[in-house]
Amino acid sequence: MLLTADVGNTNIKFGLFEGDELKFKLRISTDTRKTSDEIAVELFTFFQIYHIDNKAIDAAIISSVVPKITQPLRDAIEVSTGVRSLVVGPGLKTGIELRIDRPETLGGDIVCGCVGALEKYGGPLLMIFMGTATVIGYVDSNNAYRGGAIAPGVGISLDALTNNGALLPAVDLRAPKSAIRTNTVDCIRSGVMFGTACMLDGMLDKFLAEAGEDCKIIATGGLAPQMIRNCSHEILFDENIILEGLKSIYKRNRK
Repeated sequence: MLLTADVGNTNIKFGLFEGDELKFKLRISTDTRKTSDEIAVELFTFFQIYHIDNKAIDAAIISSVVPKITQPLRDAIEVSTGVRSLVVGPGLKTGIELRIDRPETLGGDIVCGCVGALEKYGGPLLMIFMGTATVIGYVDSNNAYRGGAIAPGVGISLDALTNNGALLPAVDLRAPKSAIRTNTVDCIRSGVMFGTACMLDGMLDKFLAEAGEDCKIIATGGLAPQMIRNCSHEILFDENIILEGLKSIYKRNRK
């Protein structure tokens, strides 16, 4: 079995593949203070709770945007499974060409998501990642990543608003019935939910115009389902596309 790990700023998402089938998922919080032993204990505990035979795991691959935790996680996986992980980065074959100024600076999650989307849906495509940051990336018809845009994530924007506005309450993320609202809570919801959807639609319009070709549009990330249902563009949500991309990259690089 193949263990995949997507290290984000908020969570580490694990996927366990048997062949091409994603059999199991779990997540733990991203905490750079954790030692490799602590992470190993968490992993081993999860394996026991969910009756996963750690000895059946014979390969692993990591994508990480948090350098401080990459090596402790790699060590933890080796302790709990006996497997040395591949790490997505320079030197690994991905199947896409990075036509940007500094390819080494592109987040591994972006690479993996685009690889997974190309494998599953084909190109050209626009890939939306909605996590701590909101990222839109463009892959052309020649399977080349041509660049993208980064905006503050929905959670960060909402926290900044409510933490810095003395009279503004914290709210849950759900869209109100209409954009024009008559109370503070719904006004915040309208601004965050519909405002984000309008930003996405506007950015997608600009991307499509600059790309000059029709693109499939795929979104992933915990907040994506709530946001894309308010967009005018047709956007497909795929929860596991980064894990799928990790699997594909591992296949290209296994010995």
